Amino acid sequence: MKYYEVNFNIKAPADMMQDARDIVAALAGEAGFETFEDTQDGVKGYVQKSAFNELVLNTLLEGFPLPDCKILFTTAEAEDKDWNEQWEQEGFEPIIVDESIAIHDGRHLPEQQLPIAIEIDAHLAFGTGTHETTRMMVSQLNELQLKGLRVLDCGTGTGILAIAALKLGASEAVGYDIDEWSAENARHNAVINMVDKQFISLLGDAAILKAVEGQFDVVLANINRNILLADMQAFTEKMKAHSTLLLSGFYKQDIPMLEKKAASLGLTKKAQQHDGDWACLRFEKN
Repeated sequence: MKYYEVNFNIKAPADMMQDARDIVAALAGEAGFETFEDTQDGVKGYVQKSAFNELVLNTLLEGFPLPDCKILFTTAEAEDKDWNEQWEQEGFEPIIVDESIAIHDGRHLPEQQLPIAIEIDAHLAFGTGTHETTRMMVSQLNELQLKGLRVLDCGTGTGILAIAALKLGASEAVGYDIDEWSAENARHNAVINMVDKQFISLLGDAAILKAVEGQFDVVLANINRNILLADMQAFTEKMKAHSTLLLSGFYKQDIPMLEKKAASLGLTKKAQQHDGDWACLRFEKN
């Protein structure tokens, strides 16, 4: 699979730079970008060649919401290298959620033993717990009574949310992702967390749900706003009565349009959480 490497140069006041980076990543995510890393002058993003649409990206950046910020970008073919080897060399420090769940890689173990530990070996897939949206989703899962429930993880990435749900008591999880690396990585992480017998990872987008048998008690989607709006009906069609929908991957200013879409599909908002400018919503199907 071939990728473009896009360098976003951000001209912004120092106190706004990190917010600007986050917004650039969110907007680029709507244009098909899959992963990002901060640079001294902005952010670097990676997108599959077949998915890249420069016109769409320019249109999204034209509406950049922060004042006094200017965004320029350059595009080049991404170096064909061993991404997994690079990740294994870097890894991430353990993330603690609700003082009860530790998310870590194989090289950086938590200092204390907590009730639940999730090991993530990320192969260029989103979802290590380092991002605000992932942490909020795990925290929301921790508040639910998941014992014996069936979970659907839309845009599974590393599989972290499905794995967290299983470790919190869910009986079965099905995840899907449009990126073949992510679908494979999710399977791998299920194995190292010893929940692979309960987890199915599929390659595809929301259209694949038509081929998935049965309904779900909990549906998870940590994806960008536009995909959530486009796919929410497909999510609700796979939900049982009184089931739960957890959404994140968007900003606080996106909440009204997501609430409106959810209400039109017979969903009632039950909870809302923020971490900085990022948001997470919990709905129940009527």
